[in-house]
Amino acid sequence: MNVDSYYVNVDRINMDALPRLTAEQTAERLGVKLETLYAYVARGKLARDRTADGSSFDPLEVERFAAGRRRRSVSGSPATGRSDGRPLMVIETDFALIEDGDLHYRGRRAVELAAEPFETVARWALTGEWDAGARFSPRSGMAAAHRAADELPASAGDRDRQVIAVTALAATDPLRTSLDPATVAGAAERMVAGMVAVLPVATSGADGDASDGDPLALRLHCRLSASTPTPSAVAALNAALVLLIDHDLAVSTLAARAAASARATPYGVVIAGMGALDSPLHGNASRAAHQLLARVVAGEDPARVVADAVVAGPGGPVPGFGQPLYPDGDPRAQALLDLLGAEADAAPVLTAVEAVSALLRDRAAAHPNVDLALGALTLAHGMRDDAGEVIFATARTIGFVVHALAEYGEAPLRLRPVGRYTGPLQGASR
Repeated sequence: MNVDSYYVNVDRINMDALPRLTAEQTAERLGVKLETLYAYVARGKLARDRTADGSSFDPLEVERFAAGRRRRSVSGSPATGRSDGRPLMVIETDFALIEDGDLHYRGRRAVELAAEPFETVARWALTGEWDAGARFSPRSGMAAAHRAADELPASAGDRDRQVIAVTALAATDPLRTSLDPATVAGAAERMVAGMVAVLPVATSGADGDASDGDPLALRLHCRLSASTPTPSAVAALNAALVLLIDHDLAVSTLAARAAASARATPYGVVIAGMGALDSPLHGNASRAAHQLLARVVAGEDPARVVADAVVAGPGGPVPGFGQPLYPDGDPRAQALLDLLGAEADAAPVLTAVEAVSALLRDRAAAHPNVDLALGALTLAHGMRDDAGEVIFATARTIGFVVHALAEYGEAPLRLRPVGRYTGPLQGASR
């Protein structure tokens, strides 16, 4: 496929024709009051245009300013690039380390482990055992999971089916309350396999007949894409699963650890983590990135697409960009995009990635993160825009249980914080 035919000339974009943000939209985007916004303007930190209709702001300049504020908010040791946990706490973890702009799992670079089978890395994460031939199976319980998932309304998504699968597997596990490490690890493998098996098969013909004896990445591809699962496509999906196993103390991981602190079962831990993961600022961020790239691939102006994302966004960075722990770029994103580069059919999507990335790099000093790469992967492989959420949840389930195993060894309920009452006092005047 000729990549040049999909080239987007960013230099020819008419930035003056792009939608601008109102003062109210800008303040909401930055999470500040209008008074604070105008203080930024007075100090020369943000430029504005004044018209008869009021002040307006360049959306990409606002995004650049917001990205700078996010980077400064990640305080801590410059040597590690890690947050010091303020204002809540620091929780020790012996699995994932982000240091010098790179992610490591127990001292091994995650981008190098991404070339290994997901089940091999997952079993090693759970047990310390390296088994090159590891395969995960849901065993019993899938009949109940399928029956329950089939009763979901048409509006339900694949993530809803996955939650149902975890619940059904818990209900059919006679050892669900056991916190024995080997039993917990086995439950994690069973859950991940069940979360894949509960999804309807999308690939037709012999290519859709992947079984429990096949690698989990192949089984998942057959359920997320109707296209033939080529070796390169399965390798890219496998890499995504490995790279998303864990990432320091993300908000969903904290929720999972809090549940484990209360001695929830491993199934309860995963349900708690998946609840926090179900967020446009976290586990669902790749959907917006997928949609953004799809618009550019369809021929829309990259700058207008980005500006629309700034205007309509939930207050965080542009979908797929910015990760304070990686100021020079997310290595997980680069690893996945490099794998997509080996696929000829991915050329239009990668061209869109470069067009949007060049714009954000030049105007907002923002780099692609793993959500953009996940959006690119799902778009290039003909998957739905919510497929990235399924990939993320499947992989992070292993991370949740890795953290649960660590938390089970700590004092119970240690993650129960103390609230500080700020409401009205008794007898206060009405």
